[in-house]
Amino acid sequence: MQFIDLQAQRARISDKINAAVAKVIEEGKYIMGPEVKLFEQQLAEFSNTKHAIGCANGTEAIALPLMAWDIRPGHAVFCPSFTFAATGEVVPWLGAAPVFVDIDPKTYNMDPAHLEASIEMVKAEGKLEPKVIIAVDLFGQPANYPEISAIAKKHGLKLIADSAQGFGCTINGNHPGHWADAVTTSFFPAKPLGCYGDGGAVLTNDDALAEILDSLRVHGKATKSDVEGRSFDHDPKYLNMRIGMNSRLDTIQAAILIEKLAIFGDEIEARNRVAARYNEHLADHVASVPFVIDGGISTWAQYTLEHDNRSGLQAHLKEKGVPTAVYYPIPIHKQDIYSRWPLGPGGLPVSEEKAERVMSLPMHPYLDEATQDQIIDAVRSYNG
Repeated sequence: MQFIDLQAQRARISDKINAAVAKVIEEGKYIMGPEVKLFEQQLAEFSNTKHAIGCANGTEAIALPLMAWDIRPGHAVFCPSFTFAATGEVVPWLGAAPVFVDIDPKTYNMDPAHLEASIEMVKAEGKLEPKVIIAVDLFGQPANYPEISAIAKKHGLKLIADSAQGFGCTINGNHPGHWADAVTTSFFPAKPLGCYGDGGAVLTNDDALAEILDSLRVHGKATKSDVEGRSFDHDPKYLNMRIGMNSRLDTIQAAILIEKLAIFGDEIEARNRVAARYNEHLADHVASVPFVIDGGISTWAQYTLEHDNRSGLQAHLKEKGVPTAVYYPIPIHKQDIYSRWPLGPGGLPVSEEKAERVMSLPMHPYLDEATQDQIIDAVRSYNG
C-alpha cells in the first residue's frame, strides 16, 4: 500500500509523458524552451490569473516576490508556524523577521483574528515595519482569503498565498489569486500537481510584478521595460538590472507538467471523493476528521485527522500495513534556529496542540475503494 501512489498516475499518462520528454530531448531546448512558456500560459488560465512565472522550486517561488518588493532588515513578514519550514525560511534570507501567527483549530490555516492582533502588536512595539503576509493553503485547502485580504488591505500589506500544497483550491469558485498579490506553488513530485523533480511557479495579476519576477529568476536580467528607448553594442541579455538568482523551471519538467495539468481537474474531483468517503466512515471513530472552509474546495494534498492517542493508532495501522505520516510534528517556532523571532500575542497554543494530535492517512486520486476500505477498517478496529 502506497501513502501517495505516483505510479498509478504515471500508468494513466505514461505514453504522453514519455513522448513529451522525448520531444524536448530531441529538440535540445533544455532551458526556457517553448514548453515552459506554454505551461505558464496554461497554468495562468487554469487558475484564472494573468501571469504565471515558472521557477526552480516552491521555496524560491516564495522568495521571488519578497525580493521584488524589496523586503529587507527591519521588515516584518507574518506567516503561520504550523507548516513546512520553507514558508518561514525565506524571510531571513532577506534579513527580514518572520512573525509567527497561530492557526484556526478547525482548518489548520492562519487565524485571521490572531493575524490582526499580531500586526497590531508589531506596530505598537515599533521595532519592525509590517510589510507582507504569507498565508498557507495547508493540506490542500484555501486559507481564509476574504478575511486575510481585508486585513492586508486595512494595514497596507502585501499578501502571498503559499499554495504549495493547495494549488487548484478555491473559495466560492475563486482561486487564491483573486485575493493575493502573488500565489506561489511547488511542483515537488508528491504535491497534487507535481513534476518528476523540483519545480515551482509564481502567479499574479500584477503586470509590473510579473515583469520583475521574470527578471529576478534569471539573474536580474534586463526586461522589456528596462531596455525601451536604449541602444546597446552588445546582446542586452548580458545587462543585469537587479540582484536576482538562477531559478528557472526546466523544459523537461514543464513538458511533464503540461500533461499532468490536462488531467488535474479530474484528479481534484477524485481526491474530493476519496476525502468525502473517509469523512463518512471515520467521523465517529477519531477525535476529528478534516473540516473545509465554507465554500471551499480542497485539493487534499493530505488527508489529516486528529486522534487522542496518535502514537498508538499509528503503531496499530503499521501492524495492519497502513502507512501514515505526521505533518508537522514540530511547528517552525519550536525549532531552535527559529526561536529568535517573534510570536503573535499569547503565543501559538493551537499550533502546539495540533502538532501533538494530527496524523495523515494515504491520499491520492487513484486510491480505489477496496484499498480505502482496508484503511478505514484498520482505523475503526483500533480501541486504544
